Amino acid sequence: MLRMFSTVNGQIERIERPTDGAWLSLTDPTDAELASVSQESGIDLADLRAPLDDEERSRVDAEDDYTMIIVDIPTVEERNGRDWYETIPLSIIVTENLIITVCMQDTPVLHPFMEGTIRGFNTYMKSRFILQILYRNATMYLRYLRIIDRESDRLELKLRHSMQNREILMLLELSKTLVYFTTSLKSNEIVMEKLTTLSRIKQYPEDEDLLEDVITENKQAIEMANIYSGVLANMTDAFASIVSNNLNNVMRIFTIISITLSIPTLIFSMYGMNFQQGGMLGMPLTGNRWGFLIVIVVSMLLSAIVTWFLTRSRLFR
Repeated sequence: MLRMFSTVNGQIERIERPTDGAWLSLTDPTDAELASVSQESGIDLADLRAPLDDEERSRVDAEDDYTMIIVDIPTVEERNGRDWYETIPLSIIVTENLIITVCMQDTPVLHPFMEGTIRGFNTYMKSRFILQILYRNATMYLRYLRIIDRESDRLELKLRHSMQNREILMLLELSKTLVYFTTSLKSNEIVMEKLTTLSRIKQYPEDEDLLEDVITENKQAIEMANIYSGVLANMTDAFASIVSNNLNNVMRIFTIISITLSIPTLIFSMYGMNFQQGGMLGMPLTGNRWGFLIVIVVSMLLSAIVTWFLTRSRLFR
């Protein structure tokens, strides 16, 4: 999808044809849209296609007529009723007259710019626009990191009494997401450092505070990702042990039940054998009127004693 915007009388408006100072937003573009923008702006078609590869690395490329900045942005995808977080590339291409963004998905990073809700946003101010996108990107990372932290807390409560692998696998997925976030944020930090020394991107005095805010937010996101990643790694190991202990407790109960039931089983099995009546071969109490009841009471008493002993034995604690 190709959408064009321009600032008119201080308001962001959508336009049909590119003009000087316009912003062209390409989202999951078709080949025809890419060819049209390439012909209109003089940008190499391969550079326009670069961010459509989800493995594209963050970098800054300075060509003769334009400068291309590729950064990783966070995105959320719903799968099996759950949100999964990952990163995808976003390209910002600056020419003499235009600024062009290319992304494989419709990202919420750019939505406020299209809606005109970003304070001080002007399509003509390309340097500020780039910094505003980077600032918005860093805040999105922080937002998703807080969501991941709350999700890990929710999983922690479930894992306290869980004996299933589902929650642990979800923790592993969150850990993998944090690794992706950390790697992308560090790559973006390198891009920001290059931008501060790139002569093509003019640095205006009024944008110095915004640049400092961008760098600060990105560093904060890196620190949060590292902290959460370490916490999740320790939590995963701890709860893997908890699940194993819970399983051991269940097996302990089953073992006590099995040993307890084996006593009356043994007694009744012996009484079920064929013995001759009378003499030394007869079973005790076989001739007693209350023999059957006495055998049951004795077996139950022995089972109770064994159960009491096993539940207090160190072997089953």
